[in-house]
Amino acid sequence: MKRSPTNLPEGLVIPLLSWYNEEKRDLPWRRDPTPYHVWLSEIMLQQTRVAAVLDYYRRFLDALPTVAALAACSEDALMKLWQGLGYYSRARNLQRAAKIITSDYGGVFPDDYAAIRALPGVGDYTAGAISSIAFGLPHAAVDGNVLRVAARLTADSRDIAAPETKRSVTAALEEILPRSVPGDFNQALMELGATVCLPNGVPLCQKCPVREFCQAYRRDLTASIPVKAPKQARKAEERNVYLIFFDRRVALRQRPGRGLLAGLWEYPNALSPSAPPVSGKADFALTAKHIFTHIEWHMTAYTVEAETDALPEDWVWADRRDLAEKYSVPSAFQAFSHIVRQHL
Repeated sequence: MKRSPTNLPEGLVIPLLSWYNEEKRDLPWRRDPTPYHVWLSEIMLQQTRVAAVLDYYRRFLDALPTVAALAACSEDALMKLWQGLGYYSRARNLQRAAKIITSDYGGVFPDDYAAIRALPGVGDYTAGAISSIAFGLPHAAVDGNVLRVAARLTADSRDIAAPETKRSVTAALEEILPRSVPGDFNQALMELGATVCLPNGVPLCQKCPVREFCQAYRRDLTASIPVKAPKQARKAEERNVYLIFFDRRVALRQRPGRGLLAGLWEYPNALSPSAPPVSGKADFALTAKHIFTHIEWHMTAYTVEAETDALPEDWVWADRRDLAEKYSVPSAFQAFSHIVRQHL
């Protein structure tokens, strides 16, 4: 029989907040938690580790310091700033939301939970994080870290990915959420999950400030909780990638405006078996794999020395400077970067 939580103990609030005030990581968005900064950091951190986000966050704000600047940015420049972070729809939704904030709210970030939640790319968690951290509104922010902490605290054996689990955890947290510092409380739970109450059965219980309240710790269940249903197997695709060179330039084509890696620039590729799309001598280069959420690309790359500079319509030639400053090539093709550099 699966056990579900009834209540989260209110007594954990003070020790958790005390621990957070002493042990929290020094992160740039925590130093200056304006709505724009909190929003940007939360979107960047989706599906991405903190360490990977830090440099992107600084560069992004250097280039686009305000919501208005983000709204006015060209899509090519935006994609270049995001290049390598993946999940590029996040950046497009950021800009869509920035344009709404500019047009509908005079460039001032809305301070109402419902209005924040209605912005493109903002779900329940992100709306809770922004409203609580930036505006002090009493809303829970329930992400994977928080779900894991709550499941262990209450020895909850339900699937933490189930919508009903998230709803009940959110309701339980909002019962004990301190109205004076809701943002700190939400961040404390996230921090606990990120640095102490770790996944994969290896929590650092001896460092946990609230282990006396933890039912999984008391019952020696931390290795089996949380419970998460197994993911579906990803589909694998065999693809040929063609690194086409002419006069110290490489050929790029733009992906369609919808779907995987929408609108980004890529080295021409096709499902295997396939022939090079231009005439010229083709040589095997290397194999590589890239994993997306629901699909894997198993890629075999070939270098092609083109006989002429003629390219299909809407393709371009790019030199080193173009790749560095103009065209956004996604990290799916990162394995081939050193070969490209050698030819440019």
